[in-house]
Amino acid sequence: MRRVCLVSAEGGGSSMGHLGCLVLLIAPLFILQICGEEWCNKDEFTCRSSRCISTKLLCNGVDDCGDGSDEDSCQNCTSGVFSCGPSDGCLLKDKVCDGRADCTNKRDESRELCGSDQPAAQTAPTCPPSEFQCGNGECIRHMWRCDNTPDCSDGSDEQDCNQNECLVNNGCCSHHCVDLPMGFLCQCPDDMKLVDDSLCEEVDVCLERDVCDQLCVHSSHSITCDCHEGYHPGSTTGACTAEGDEAQLVLTTSKGIQLMSLFGTDHETLAPHLPGRGPVAAVTSNRTLYWAQQGQNFIYRISLDKEPQEAVLVQKVRGSVSGLAVDWIHRLLYWTSPDQGSVNAALMDGSPEHPLITGLDEPSAVAVEPLQGFVFWTQCGSAPKIERASLDGHGRTALVTSSLNQPVAITLDIPRQLLYWFDQGARSISRVTFEGRHRKTVVESNGYLDRVFGLAVFEGYLYWSEEVTRSICRANKHDGKNLQVLLSDIPSVGGVAIIQPVLQPNGPAACGRPGTLCPHTCLIDLQPERLRFRCASTETRSNKPQTPGISVPASTFSVLTFAGILSLIIFLSVLLLGVVLWLCRRLQPSRASSALSFSLKDSQDPLISQESHSCTRTFLIEDLLLKVDLDSD
Repeated sequence: MRRVCLVSAEGGGSSMGHLGCLVLLIAPLFILQICGEEWCNKDEFTCRSSRCISTKLLCNGVDDCGDGSDEDSCQNCTSGVFSCGPSDGCLLKDKVCDGRADCTNKRDESRELCGSDQPAAQTAPTCPPSEFQCGNGECIRHMWRCDNTPDCSDGSDEQDCNQNECLVNNGCCSHHCVDLPMGFLCQCPDDMKLVDDSLCEEVDVCLERDVCDQLCVHSSHSITCDCHEGYHPGSTTGACTAEGDEAQLVLTTSKGIQLMSLFGTDHETLAPHLPGRGPVAAVTSNRTLYWAQQGQNFIYRISLDKEPQEAVLVQKVRGSVSGLAVDWIHRLLYWTSPDQGSVNAALMDGSPEHPLITGLDEPSAVAVEPLQGFVFWTQCGSAPKIERASLDGHGRTALVTSSLNQPVAITLDIPRQLLYWFDQGARSISRVTFEGRHRKTVVESNGYLDRVFGLAVFEGYLYWSEEVTRSICRANKHDGKNLQVLLSDIPSVGGVAIIQPVLQPNGPAACGRPGTLCPHTCLIDLQPERLRFRCASTETRSNKPQTPGISVPASTFSVLTFAGILSLIIFLSVLLLGVVLWLCRRLQPSRASSALSFSLKDSQDPLISQESHSCTRTFLIEDLLLKVDLDSD
């Protein structure tokens, strides 16, 4: 900016001229301050005194501005604790320059602070917020920190225990952190409970009391239980019993596929020519089983209503099959492959397989909820977890990541929207909501939970196959009580599935992703690179897809409802037209019938016949309703 100072030629005006020049020089500074423009560079901090300092000097415990403004907005880190910056947390001194970037801005490993010889900064902590990260990168539960027992292999969980851990990122507590003489404690408000040692979640009274098999309404300190359509209240409070045919349990063994009652009283071998245990899934509408032998890469289909039961090869897949599930709405198969480290999908009647989720570490089981549009899977590798995604593989979300060892079996309680899994390392069965909340261990080690292969849930019970005792067992799905051994001495028992139509209710297709309902049809394109769902319009449905696929009606109810509304609109319109014509005839009786015929003949409404008008008013409504029915068909 050029500044020009005009000085008076008279000597007396010289001082005034210099003063005016000084004003002109300083004025832009005040203007910039008033207008909110930054006078300092982008990598500098503007002090209240208008001094510019490097942003690297912020929150270093030194008053570099001279007015303290560079330290005012910092975290209130106590002596011996390092501040990461204005919007970040505090670190213990031993975390600074340790080769691991703990601050979001990596300030604790900066060259200015640590010099040029510090070890290369490692990536940010990989442990979830609910766990403590050891100095060597291991993850342990927060409650094990400073408990006088080293749980980290390097003993770092017992270091600096005389510090106030609550000053460092609130101890990783989501709400309240209470410092103790040794360690700290996370606490929650009265209407919340503590989970994973550090997180608080709202209390769900229905799931806490856990007395309803399905629907639960909590009001006025009381709970009311109810059942979904297809079930009726049982003899006990909160129980729901399925209507229709008696449910049956299918299991795979080394001697073939067997079918038994849920009470274990009757059982028979269906396909002795298909020996070998493995995962099994059922389509209840046509009583069809899909089965894969453990360690093999073949998926077969068997109909229970055909004699004899002949196996049809549906898929020869890449890698072995560890888990198998069916999407009865979109007619798809989902399976996990530990060899490929993936969750895959294909059509039930056979099509090239499509990797849905890849890069997994020993995936072990899979389950599908097509009404909500979810696929769930487990992996048992170095970082065990249970995850969820949409049916097309998008929206991947981790549901369970902590206190998990070997989740080898999984099943869904669709009426309650709960996911159950068996952890072989903990020898227990636990459950969680589809959003990953309200976790609860239901069945703990009881002598029949050493090595579970298959898991299923129906009505008020959990059913599982146990390899060590070679048995089929069941227990209450709420608290694990009423353990029953339904069948024993089974040769190499494998997967289990329950057949009852109510388990797979009809409904609109989610079309790949939760909340995506198509007004007409859901098309499934089996593209080589990805399974793809898309909604098709009326015009699209008339053209066949260019890639192999199927179409699924989005909702029969919506189509019928639209036809009914259209019929009602047409009926009322015709009725109104008839009333108007009748009034016209009454008000103008001298008008000839030929004038009425002319008026109808010239009408632009395609629903009004342009022929033989003498019968039009008599049969018009009946013809219109017939046309609507034909159009609907």
